[in-house]
Parts: sequence; structure tokens; C-alpha cells
Amino acid sequence: MKIIDMPLDGCFEIQPNLYSDERGYFMESYHQEKFNALIGADIQFVQDNESYSTKGVLRGLHFQEGKHAQAKLVRVIHGRILDVAVDIRANSSTYGHYFSTELSDTNRKQLFIPRGFAHGFVVLSETALFAYKCDNYYNKASEAGILYNDPDLNIDWVLQESDLKLSEKDLKLPRFKQIKHL
Repeated sequence: MKIIDMPLDGCFEIQPNLYSDERGYFMESYHQEKFNALIGADIQFVQDNESYSTKGVLRGLHFQEGKHAQAKLVRVIHGRILDVAVDIRANSSTYGHYFSTELSDTNRKQLFIPRGFAHGFVVLSETALFAYKCDNYYNKASEAGILYNDPDLNIDWVLQESDLKLSEKDLKLPRFKQIKHL
């Protein structure tokens, strides 16, 4: 397993070791002791989630507030997405900044997003199966988000605006300046 620092403090790209031959491949997608040693933290994941989406579906930018904040380890099992993390930690040197990276079933990369970040993704392939681990349980009363096209963040979602598909809930999220920062 190889770990690469991302431009936002605490976020890491993880490239698992892939062993392949004429039969297919094998990879260890997660090993708690190795993972924690690589990122230098003690993360205990308690919930696994999975979503299936079609091309143009944009989910995000979401986060959990307060004691229900979540760190996430995300990956794509099938398809290709653009994954986006926004630093919403008020005391961070990268506060208000974002970065994006492509995750796919071809590159097998994973992304670790610590607590204090909003997260979202858009599907670039015809379909995508997206999986993620969370270090805290989902709590509906603590869910929050940021409007995906907030001009202050200026996120490049790669696809044309007319090709994006969002939930009604995500279309009504507040702008970055209006959220309760962590």
C-alpha cells in the first residue's frame, strides 16, 4: 500500500498493491493496522456505505456536523468518478480550498478524507459503484452540506452543467459562507 499526501492537510490518496495474472487480480482494499500506520492516526471505521449512480449524478457536497462528524475512506468498485473534498476547518491553513481527483475501477485509488471536510463526487462513466467507510455513524439531524456550484469555491466538476443530475435536497444547500464551519 502506498500513500500520497494531497494538497489539503490530512487528506491522503492510497494506492493499494495490486497482484494480477492471467486469472485476474487480488488487492487488499483495507487493513486497519497498515492504514493507521500510514496516515499516522488511529481511525476506527464503524460504518460501510455504497451507492450506485448513473453518468452525471452529482452527490454532495455533504458533511456531518459536531460530534457526528465523519472521516471517510472512499473508493470506486466499478466505473469512474471525480471525487471532491473541501476543507471546512475554520483554523486550517487550507480552509475554503478544495481538491479533486479521479477514482476508478482502473486506477483502484482510494481517498482518505478526515473529519472537517465536505465531500462530493460526480459520475463520469455510464454507471459507477461507489463505496466508503465512515469512522462515525450517520445522524440525520447532523447532516449538512454546501451548494455544489458555489462561486466562492469555483469547483470544476468536469461535466457540463446541463449534464449534471442532483437531488432536490442538494440543489437547496447553502453556500460556503452560510455554513457552520467546523
